[in-house]
Amino acid sequence: MNSISKRLISLVLLAVFAAACSSTPTGRKQLTLKSEAHLAQEGTRQMAIIRENSPLVQDQATIDYVACVANAIVGVLEGEDAAMYWELAIVNQPDVNAFVMPGGKIVVKSGILTVAENQHQLATVLGHEAAHVTANHANERATRGDLTSYGVEVLALILGGGYYNQTQGAYGAASALNTMGLMNPFSRMQESEADIIGLEYMAKAGFDPRESVELWQNMNSSEKTAKVPEFMSTHPSGDTRIESMVERLPEMLALYNQAKAEGRDPNCER
Repeated sequence: MNSISKRLISLVLLAVFAAACSSTPTGRKQLTLKSEAHLAQEGTRQMAIIRENSPLVQDQATIDYVACVANAIVGVLEGEDAAMYWELAIVNQPDVNAFVMPGGKIVVKSGILTVAENQHQLATVLGHEAAHVTANHANERATRGDLTSYGVEVLALILGGGYYNQTQGAYGAASALNTMGLMNPFSRMQESEADIIGLEYMAKAGFDPRESVELWQNMNSSEKTAKVPEFMSTHPSGDTRIESMVERLPEMLALYNQAKAEGRDPNCER
């Protein structure tokens, strides 16, 4: 491959990146090439599958409790995020977990309620999940997946100089680099960002952000949550999350006090 071809590939990639750049609520630049409408449709489809095939919680008091917290969080969102059709499913499984799909589809495993001891701690979880949606993390992750596959091929082509044998060898090296951690730091970045945004949402909704620290202390001590070394995980460690939350507590407490002064005082009872 000659230098002109290499430069053309680089210019095309730069043009694509520039056209698709957006910002998350924290101001971080991100690349989102996917159609949000298409992703939302897929989220709706997946939620329907979960509702049809998963054991859903039937206890109305539990449903009302989780919905109360979720509604308070969604109530402080603005613009398109507030107008989105948010949907909640509570699956009767012991896993200490919750996750979100595009289009505002939040799934809570009942096991999380054994660790999130009160409405404030549950708000930490649901604020975090809502933040993944408002920050377009699903789009960003899907875009990264597409570009990773394409980028490995382009990198191999460049490194191999366009010759078959060299390109095949370079493809193996580039794939190894991708497998050995290209995705992990990016995913941890998303999780850390969702923690920050979620803390803001819960505080603005009138939930005590100090309880977020208690939640992660509970997570760390729970026998149901296996600790994985942070460098091997797509999530920050519990200790890292606690440190980050403690660092932001003064700012979040100011938002919490403001919410209380303005009458936002959720009373979600189990």
